[in-house]
Amino acid sequence: MRVLLDTHTFLWAITDASRLSVKARALMTSAESWFSVASIWEVIVKVQSGKLSLPRPTGPFLTSELASSGVQILPVTLNHVLRVESLEPHHRDPFDRVLVAQSIEENLPILTADRVFDKYPVKVIW
Repeated sequence: MRVLLDTHTFLWAITDASRLSVKARALMTSAESWFSVASIWEVIVKVQSGKLSLPRPTGPFLTSELASSGVQILPVTLNHVLRVESLEPHHRDPFDRVLVAQSIEENLPILTADRVFDKYPVKVIW
């Protein structure tokens, strides 16, 4: 199974796995997990704005954690961005809207605790 990780899902997995559901923890070790470049951008923005703190500089920290966890990187493509235009404005977070678009375009379920994703035509797992 392949899954797209929401930003918080990956961050919880590497900082406080107890926040993940039992199903999410199991999938993090057994599924082919993907983390969007949009999520990396989101983490950088949150760290720079003071909304998130990480144990060391964001780029090296995420690069190291992604490599050690075996999570693959999903680039943001033109098709992903163009799909955002057709989405209903249920979610106001632009990073999450890109994840929804990527989920649709790549046929990837999203591993997330965020129930707003349920309003979109994507499979949500938690």
